[in-house]
Amino acid sequence: MRNILADCRLYGIVDTGYLPVYGLCDACSDLIEGGVQIIQLRAKGYTADEMRPYAMALQVICRATGTIFVLNDHIELAAELGVDALHVGQDEGSLEQLRAIVGEEMIIGRSTHAPEQAIAARAEGFDYIGFGPLFPTGTKPGRASIGLQDLAAVQESLGEQYPIFAIGGINEQSLQDVLSAGAKRVVIVSWLLQQQNISVAAKSIISSLNVQLKD
Repeated sequence: MRNILADCRLYGIVDTGYLPVYGLCDACSDLIEGGVQIIQLRAKGYTADEMRPYAMALQVICRATGTIFVLNDHIELAAELGVDALHVGQDEGSLEQLRAIVGEEMIIGRSTHAPEQAIAARAEGFDYIGFGPLFPTGTKPGRASIGLQDLAAVQESLGEQYPIFAIGGINEQSLQDVLSAGAKRVVIVSWLLQQQNISVAAKSIISSLNVQLKD
């Protein structure tokens, strides 16, 4: 799965903040059809027991298509289900503590909001990071946006091949500015989930990312 992670350019999230629970599987399938190779289940406010059936259903879809399935925050549930990847925030403990629960094979990513956090996560050994929010976003209400000015320096500092996913308020209109600022990988949540045809929108974003890589 780490080989797949290295090739991922668009990170998809099926988020209960934007989708009803009965729409999670359809959105996941649409993202995969659009070429997304890594998909996270994000269900803030849900307990592990409430999340379990949806996580299991999404895991089946992802495994059938060779897509990385990521669970947000619920560490014990991630270990129980043996998901491909776990994504955690700044307050979820050290990598060593997380590995003690989920083992050595699971991909683990960390949210970061400043260059020093990004550098620390890379040094600690996290497999990838999210870096943002770049712009104001409903996904992280109340969190100040950090802007685009540090993207290129962070990527250079952490290494060109290290997976840094720029996140936070990115949409089709702002994507080119994000890429011009140095991003190689992005997370797009609300804009993508609210498109009439998610798979077509995902294909368009991935095409723009691939063009940027060739330039």
